[in-house]
Amino acid sequence: MAGKIVGLISCLLCAIPFLIIGIFERNSREPITFWSGDKTLKSKAKDVIAYNLEMGMLYQKCAFAFMLSGICCLISLGFGFGIVMLVLDCTAGVYLMYRSYKRILERNS
Repeated sequence: MAGKIVGLISCLLCAIPFLIIGIFERNSREPITFWSGDKTLKSKAKDVIAYNLEMGMLYQKCAFAFMLSGICCLISLGFGFGIVMLVLDCTAGVYLMYRSYKRILERNS
């Protein structure tokens, strides 16, 4: 049971920063960055309001995926389903998030 709780807490700790960025930064005047320290985004994103709304939703979806993985860890850690979900979040999920970021940037440039 302790392993299930550790899996849940780990996934929730991963989800919290994405959720905070997705909720609180979507109304910001500065564009939400995908890469930390990206200074060129101001010149790339022309419609900052639409860009931030889409990026906020993207970050919230990522947080939801981590929360879902945590719930799967809590329910069925013994079968490995929660671990598989977490591995998919950290590999394929990051790739899909990057592709979505590129599409959002193209639409709002």
